[in-house]
Amino acid sequence: MTTNAMTIGRLAAAAGVHVETVRYYQRRELLREPSRALGSVRRYGIEDVGRLQFIRRAQAMGFSLDEIAGLLRVKGQRACEETRRLTERKLAEVRQRLQDLRRLEVDLETMVEQCHRVAAGADCPTLVLLAHAAGPSAESES
Repeated sequence: MTTNAMTIGRLAAAAGVHVETVRYYQRRELLREPSRALGSVRRYGIEDVGRLQFIRRAQAMGFSLDEIAGLLRVKGQRACEETRRLTERKLAEVRQRLQDLRRLEVDLETMVEQCHRVAAGADCPTLVLLAHAAGPSAESES
């Protein structure tokens, strides 16, 4: 296959994304929009497939499109240092989300236990708790 032989449809298929995803990334300036020869369609190359795959892998790791744009701009001697800083921030966010999820897990376990112990005909403790907008963790923290 020549350097720039793919249509947008073939590019999308090769990268495992939809055509509209390619167009969206172009609008966000994450992916180049090649020029169009007079009366012709735009043609993409293998480097565009690689860039799309980079974007998708970075998204799978939790990076936002703005963060990915920053990663795509990083070049030169300080690339690893800049990338490390961004990755450390992402790791801190993931750890915080995990902590929040563990707290949610405990709250949900508590609600399930309370539902098992509720007397027949009594109000559902989960619905009561949700109506008051304070989870079990919030009650125990006060």
